[in-house]
Amino acid sequence: MILSQLSQYIAQHRRVSVQDMAHHFDADTDALRAMLEVLERKGRVRKLPVGGLCSSSGCSKCGLSPPELYEPIER
Repeated sequence: MILSQLSQYIAQHRRVSVQDMAHHFDADTDALRAMLEVLERKGRVRKLPVGGLCSSSGCSKCGLSPPELYEPIER
């Protein structure tokens, strides 16, 4: 996998998690994060802030970690 493939995948899916990308590309999540950092520096993608997954009553300590989501930056 190369950076352009990763960038195209994110552009096609609009918002995608690191886990989804790891599954799609059969790649290690740490390797993907390194590539995503490069794409962030180049201004092609942005990491979305974590939050909004828990109920309106707040965290219930369910043990789920929020997904790391990325989206393309429109030019």
